[in-house]
Amino acid sequence: MSENPILDTSIHEPPPHAGEAEVLVFAVDRCRARFAWKCGGLTAAALRQHHPPSAMTLGGLVKHLATVEARCTAAYLTGQPLTPPWDSVDFDADPDWEWHSAADDSPAELYALWQGSVERSRAAIGRLLGTGNCGQPSKQSASGGESASLRRVLVELHDEYARHLGHADLLREAVDGL
Repeated sequence: MSENPILDTSIHEPPPHAGEAEVLVFAVDRCRARFAWKCGGLTAAALRQHHPPSAMTLGGLVKHLATVEARCTAAYLTGQPLTPPWDSVDFDADPDWEWHSAADDSPAELYALWQGSVERSRAAIGRLLGTGNCGQPSKQSASGGESASLRRVLVELHDEYARHLGHADLLREAVDGL
C-alpha cells in the first residue's frame, strides 16, 4: 500500500466548553478524518475489491461520500447547481452512479474528487457560520416551504459518514488487515 492519505487526518479537539457550531463541525471533521484513514493510501485494485455478497467497495464509498458532500453543498449550503462531474449525471436514471463508476477512476482521481468536495463543503459551512448560527435555514426548502436548519444539515452529514465508517472498517480490514 502506498503512503498517500486522501486528507490530513489530524484534527484538533474543540475546547471543553465549545459552542454548538464548533462541536458539530468537529464531529463531522472527526468522521471525515476517520474515513480518510480507513480509505487512504490504497492501490486501484484494493479500492475496487469487494467482498461478497456485497458489491460495495472502498472506491465506491469514496466516490459516494464525495457525491454526498457535493449534493449537500449545492442543495443546502450554497443553493448553487452541482459542478462537474455531478452536473452531467442523471441520478434518476442511474441512482447508483457513484458506486459503479468508481471502478473506472484511479485512486488519485477518487481521492481528489472526495478531497475537493470536502474542501468546498468546509468553505461553505465556514461562510454560513460566519454570518449566522446553526439555527439559520439551509438554502433548500422542502415542499411545505420550510428549510432545514444548518444544524440539521450538519447532523445529517455526520450521520452519513458515521453510517459508512462501519462499512469502511470491514472493507479495509478485509483488504489488508488495517
